[in-house]
Amino acid sequence: METGNTRTLIVENATDQAVELLKKLIATPSVSRDEEAAADIIEQYLQNAGCTVERKGNNVWARSARFNNDKPAVLLNAHIDTVKPVAGWVRDPFKPIMEGDQLYGLGSNDCGGGLMALLQVFLLLRAERDDLIFLASCEEEVSGKNGIECVLPELGNIGVAIVGEPTGMQPAIAEKGLMVVDCVAKGRSGHAARNEGLNAIYEAMDDIQWLRSHQFEKQTELLGPVKTTVTIINAGTQHNVIPDECHFTIDVRSNECYSNEEIFSYLQSHMKSEMKARSFRLNSSRIDTEHPLVRRCLELGMTPFGSPTLSDQALMRFPSLKLGPGQSSRSHTADEFICVSEIKDAIEKYLKILTL
Repeated sequence: METGNTRTLIVENATDQAVELLKKLIATPSVSRDEEAAADIIEQYLQNAGCTVERKGNNVWARSARFNNDKPAVLLNAHIDTVKPVAGWVRDPFKPIMEGDQLYGLGSNDCGGGLMALLQVFLLLRAERDDLIFLASCEEEVSGKNGIECVLPELGNIGVAIVGEPTGMQPAIAEKGLMVVDCVAKGRSGHAARNEGLNAIYEAMDDIQWLRSHQFEKQTELLGPVKTTVTIINAGTQHNVIPDECHFTIDVRSNECYSNEEIFSYLQSHMKSEMKARSFRLNSSRIDTEHPLVRRCLELGMTPFGSPTLSDQALMRFPSLKLGPGQSSRSHTADEFICVSEIKDAIEKYLKILTL
């Protein structure tokens, strides 16, 4: 890489390339599990840049020009899928609109900015480094089985990953996990006018009240306590029948002190309701503060933090950190946007981190 004015021109050109490609992706709907057209665009772009491209489903990746299979790789990853647009959009979510520094469109912030910045940095460094893999993955928003999980075995030995989720370009060195638990409180049906039956709603209320007041013992500065939230509840067939079942769902956000299996077992031992976890696979993650990548971030004046939101880090069994342009608070909102200056800043900082 060059320095000084030459590097400035390189970063400016890469930013222009990133913004133009992001506009094309915004105009190409890529809601989770329907990302084929977006994957085609990324694949063609990489091929046009001279990369040898690999693809599995709607996951697309490329390696350094002289990739060394015997060396632990640095994975540069972001996702191409988006959530469905919410009802509050004033602008067309699939029409890229520039207003000053801001580029509006669905997926611009989550995760288009990070995806484009990492792609440009990969292209700038792929001849210089022999250990880079760029991966544009799918189904992140739904933690789908056909997303990054099915690709990781194809990538070989990964030493560390940078995940380009929006973090304001501050490194998230820990991330909460997710477990969804479906519960059924049991009762006995009866006539509501008489003192008979056992109301399953009241049985569920006992468990829900315990969840509201209970705090898990272990917590950390980065991720705080385990968070359990009842998000769905359903019971009853009509007004005059005592319900014999009450179904409710718990959203569990785990910290790094507990595995999802441990939390589930603990809940089972303290609650009366029947319980079933949808999955145990999305555990909390953390990277050591002494890892060279984290230390490099610290040298550049960045501030590590713990993230409450889930990403594909939960499926990575190797060190990773979340670092990308944009703000998490904009994700999944109406009139989502990314700033061009944020993409430029991300490219500059990624280059500084990766050119040691």
